[in-house]
Amino acid sequence: MGSKLVVVGAGGRMGRRIVALAVESGEFEIAGAVEIGGHPDIGKDAGVTAGIGAVGVKLTEAYPAGAADVVIDFSLPEGVDATVDYCAANHAALVLGTTGLADEQRAGIEAAAKKVPVIYGTNMSVGMNVLFNVVGKVASMLGEEYDIEIVEQHHRFKKDAPSGSALTLAERICEATGRDFPGCIVDGRSGKEAERKKGEIGVHAVRAGDITGVHSVMFGALGETVTVGHTATSRDTFVRGALRAAKWLAGKEAGLYSMSDVLSIS
Repeated sequence: MGSKLVVVGAGGRMGRRIVALAVESGEFEIAGAVEIGGHPDIGKDAGVTAGIGAVGVKLTEAYPAGAADVVIDFSLPEGVDATVDYCAANHAALVLGTTGLADEQRAGIEAAAKKVPVIYGTNMSVGMNVLFNVVGKVASMLGEEYDIEIVEQHHRFKKDAPSGSALTLAERICEATGRDFPGCIVDGRSGKEAERKKGEIGVHAVRAGDITGVHSVMFGALGETVTVGHTATSRDTFVRGALRAAKWLAGKEAGLYSMSDVLSIS
């Protein structure tokens, strides 16, 4: 069998696909399936809820007592602290894709990374991580005369806005161009005096239907517009990226890693 994997948020849309594709890959053994108390699928077999047949592991509110090689958490911010504590106490690697975290939680992740290997990413898609890598370079090459606007689109159920990926795009641009992050960010615009100010980055959130994820970065000057972006057509792209990260991370030395490390992006 492969690495022993604990899936946190295993009853959610992402969690079910993580369980299904992890088993399909043949590279992981499901060692635990954790869900928030009161979830209607608590007590059911995680494989059954994922639509792949029984795997012999039930959804539980408690983290498993046995050893785990790696944990993947795509749950909600309120559950992240327990996941981080579990990984630190059990020497399990952590792949964390939950967005909307508070500063205190980010500090907790950094502290845990001194004990165990951790990857925290706002987007586990391989293509999106390539975009993270190039967007700052595009901004630098175009120069300060180009206005920058980021538009992100997601399904109606997404809780946080703007998306973590949109903020990561903005942060990478700021790092490359010397802008203040997050001070230069404008979350949408309204009113009669909403003209853009030089150097600001507009970030706009769309929530509609079942949109999996669309991110566009527009660089506009007088006479032309350059647009770079990424469209996810299935949640499986995030799941496959997370599983790739989990396989890479298991057994690594303690430290805070990124998808760029997984993909060997320099």
